[in-house]
Amino acid sequence: MTVAATKKMTFEEFLNYDDGTDTLYELENGELISMPLESELNRRIAMFLVAYFLQLGIPFYRLSMKTEISVNSRQVGVRVPDLVVFSEELATVMQGAIRSLILMDMPPPLLVVEVVSPNQENRDYRYKRSEYAARGIAEYWIVDPISQKVTVLEWVEGFYDERVYQGQSAIVSSIFANLQLTVAEVLQG
Repeated sequence: MTVAATKKMTFEEFLNYDDGTDTLYELENGELISMPLESELNRRIAMFLVAYFLQLGIPFYRLSMKTEISVNSRQVGVRVPDLVVFSEELATVMQGAIRSLILMDMPPPLLVVEVVSPNQENRDYRYKRSEYAARGIAEYWIVDPISQKVTVLEWVEGFYDERVYQGQSAIVSSIFANLQLTVAEVLQG
């Protein structure tokens, strides 16, 4: 849902915006967009992935949920993915930050995961895809419990190469060589 506004919001205005609620917002082309409440299934999928990445040996301080990421669309915007895996360098930069926000001058995350919510498909499959590619994020996973698939987008020379996995297919990741995870396991919720 877009919050009604008479003028476009700047990035600086977004950083200072506080409506007195706990609502999370993304900034898309100057428009403030409230993030829908997560379904229990989406929350469970994100938590499953956090637990899995911990078992894979990724330190807890490199995993984050609901971290804001500055992106370029028509103007600087902000996205709030379900899960982010920091590089060691980014984790060091983020240490002690008063707001979990990855600015444009910071290293990009290694992985961003979006769990698709109903009526959000275009944003996850189209808009965020180009914004995350422009940001240089090595992998972007779109976990889609509605279509029962996981799309892995690998950043190659400024664009994403796409691989789609379904059912018992093992997900292949260029940044996690020892990944042994199927779509069915991810979507079990």
